[in-house]
Amino acid sequence: METEHGEIVTNRNPLSLFELSAAVLTSVMGHMEREVWALPGPILQGILPMLNIYYLERIEETAVKKGLSTQPVWCKLWCDIMKTRPSRLESIKCWRKKFLEAFFSNVLRGIVDVSSDKRLSDPCFLPLLYTSQHITQLTIYNMLEGVAELMAKHNQGVLENLAVSLRSLTFRHLLSSSQSTRQQLSLLLHHLIHHGAVNKVSMNSWPNPDSSLLVLILKMSAGVWHPGKTLVNQASLCHLCRETSVDQGQKLDQEHERQLGSSQLFCGLTTGQHSDKDLRNEKLLPSRPPGFENVVELARASSETLNVSMHCHLSSSPPQSKMQHSTNSRSFNAEKGSVRLYPSKSSQDLSPLNECEKRGKGTSKATTSSEDLYDFVFAVAREEEEKALLSRRTNAKKGRTSVNCYPAEASTAGLVYTDRPVGMTSLKTASRFQSVSTLEIVSISLNRNTCQMLGNLLSSWVSLEKLVLSLNESHLEHLEIRFPREPLQTSLLTPVLQASRSLQSLSLDSAAISCPQEVELLLHALKEYSPILKRLSFHDINLSHHSKDVLLLLQDPILQEITLSFCRLFENCATEFLSEIINVVKKNSSLKTLRLPGNRLGNHRLIALADIFSQDSSASICHLDVSSNCIKPDGLLEFAKKLESYIAQGREQSKLNKLCLSQNWLDQDTVMAQEAFRRLKAICSVVSDTWDSSQAFADYISVM
Repeated sequence: METEHGEIVTNRNPLSLFELSAAVLTSVMGHMEREVWALPGPILQGILPMLNIYYLERIEETAVKKGLSTQPVWCKLWCDIMKTRPSRLESIKCWRKKFLEAFFSNVLRGIVDVSSDKRLSDPCFLPLLYTSQHITQLTIYNMLEGVAELMAKHNQGVLENLAVSLRSLTFRHLLSSSQSTRQQLSLLLHHLIHHGAVNKVSMNSWPNPDSSLLVLILKMSAGVWHPGKTLVNQASLCHLCRETSVDQGQKLDQEHERQLGSSQLFCGLTTGQHSDKDLRNEKLLPSRPPGFENVVELARASSETLNVSMHCHLSSSPPQSKMQHSTNSRSFNAEKGSVRLYPSKSSQDLSPLNECEKRGKGTSKATTSSEDLYDFVFAVAREEEEKALLSRRTNAKKGRTSVNCYPAEASTAGLVYTDRPVGMTSLKTASRFQSVSTLEIVSISLNRNTCQMLGNLLSSWVSLEKLVLSLNESHLEHLEIRFPREPLQTSLLTPVLQASRSLQSLSLDSAAISCPQEVELLLHALKEYSPILKRLSFHDINLSHHSKDVLLLLQDPILQEITLSFCRLFENCATEFLSEIINVVKKNSSLKTLRLPGNRLGNHRLIALADIFSQDSSASICHLDVSSNCIKPDGLLEFAKKLESYIAQGREQSKLNKLCLSQNWLDQDTVMAQEAFRRLKAICSVVSDTWDSSQAFADYISVM
């Protein structure tokens, strides 16, 4: 038997009346959608698997209210359409979201043909347009597939939906691209980052990056864009920028007109009919000093300091604006520019303009000295810098930076600044747009120039909260970290250890221990993530309150070399701590090198350390470093004699073959020191120096 869909039914039962009715119902969902929503839960549950993805998504809210779940249906769709199984390590919280995002990406790249399955197509819905409202993360691959499609005119609605819904953008396995493709990408990033909601950009698996493409993505992510350098056709500049500029210009004009309270002056300003003298008489601008023919010379003279924001005091209007009014009205001709330096509403009494106005009230003439004019210029600069800084800090908390829709570099053919001051050229403004708060760079080779450029971007990237740099450390064998007296944070070091399973040597220098458990956490992390670590060094790290951790470290059966230099080991320890160290080391046969310089061993502790080489010891120490430990000749001689006695008892050669004694107080008795050296050199190699302890102490006192 054969159904209406051409399906041959031979070895299964015929469709039930419910299934036949549901199949008919789903075929006319466009006319009966609301009636289907009103069906009882048990009936609706049987209909859900028969709906296409569009009606299945639309019925989600109704299904939840009736206590039904669509997740099994979306999971089956994934298995049928995508034909892949998610990784076991992946935790899938919502199959609907996972399917729609993968479906959108595959349709965009031409991987999935919607006509291949009746559940994917419907004449009432456009696949990209409908599913775009649910996309929170998007991945762009290889030759930037899909970028040109997204920027196509017929997909403008798709782009607008993505600007609202998209939060994360990932670039993976990118290859070199043409200039036209990069231009399309710059416009796409401008929409999604500068005017959209994208707050995270990730780049990974790009072993040989195209420098121009990499720089483009980094700059756009940081909110830096120069349309004049990336767009050949300036007419294709973002319409959102033009709309934003018009709205801001209108709001500023209305507010400024209300603050001025003089329509006649406003008209004169906007049309440029008033002279500088008229402006000064109205107490809006101070008089210029001798030698300055117009304000532009003053601006040029102080160009390095004056940095006025285009949003605060210089309103801008796009060239496409066609608002033309009479000069007697309160509006303005948008094609004629004018300066409008108005005091801000929040600081009206403190603005430099009001200061100049107050100065003029005490004189019969509306003139000021050249010093007043310079005060005004620099006051404006300071005021605007403070406002810009405050704005950046406020927006940074929201993951945004201030939007300046017309960067200076864009003023070329097709994009003209029309809102300029009378007699003054446009001031340079930073081409800063909204930027992301998270940047991830994984397995990408960064050369010196790219690193320097990234560093420059980071210096002014106020919204950046998280930076991840993973440069393939999988074969890292030696890692040395110097802390500028900053706290040791094992939680930040753990990801590095996890990615460095081949690590054999780790050195930590000048770290502060702020948490009592930090050293213990570090040792546990090393044991778990660094199974073949052979050399561990702590330098200038206060371990005086971590005796238990030191003993645990000395028991490690894998480490072959341990360095604890200038760690103040015996500063606050119990009297039995040294005995515990000796007993632990005597039982550790894997440890070959023990370096303890700068820990104030003194004579008595050095002599006690000789027990490491006793007859009952299993220690394999062949290199011992006790430099800078306040050791005197008599103590060294006793240490040598004790070693000789242990060798005589064991009747075998000592395992110790190198002893470092630099910068100790051995110059206090040269004869006794030479006797100690003679005995020690018969046992092992001795490294020492001609250190003058008295002079060194005097030098130390002189700089205290």
